[in-house]
Amino acid sequence: MPVEQRVVSRQKIGARAATAPPPPAPTEPEPARPRRRRRAALLVAVAVVLLAAAVAAGWFLYGRGAGASVPEPTAEPGEVAHVEAISVNLADGHYLRLGLGLQLTADAHGAPDPAPALDAAIALFSGRTIAEVQDPVARDALTAELVTVLQETYDGEVMDVYLTNYVTQ
Repeated sequence: MPVEQRVVSRQKIGARAATAPPPPAPTEPEPARPRRRRRAALLVAVAVVLLAAAVAAGWFLYGRGAGASVPEPTAEPGEVAHVEAISVNLADGHYLRLGLGLQLTADAHGAPDPAPALDAAIALFSGRTIAEVQDPVARDALTAELVTVLQETYDGEVMDVYLTNYVTQ
């Protein structure tokens, strides 16, 4: 007895063998943006944020926002207490004749004792060179330092110092 063989496949019997469709061409991935561009964009974004923060801080501190803060009350000036001139020894055998006027606040209680002011002035000016005490910038710095010391010494009753006698030799 003859045996029949059948081949089962997806193709129809007697049909021509179809060729498989070609595999799709590999698509080229989009060229990735270089890392440099991403880093540059990130740096630009950070710089913009920092600049915006600086502008906002400046606006609040120095611009319109500064008016919202409560201003510190300033002391009212009162009388000026005059302190007699003294001679202070400078370096190299020179001396400074120094007289002071202490600008008191309005709420100061009477004329202060001048001894602490003279002591602070002697401590600050003595031993300096004549070039230091004659230079206007250095003199202003020394006077500002004297004001700070006297404000602490007199518990805020002295608000400024005037040099009423200032002679070097």
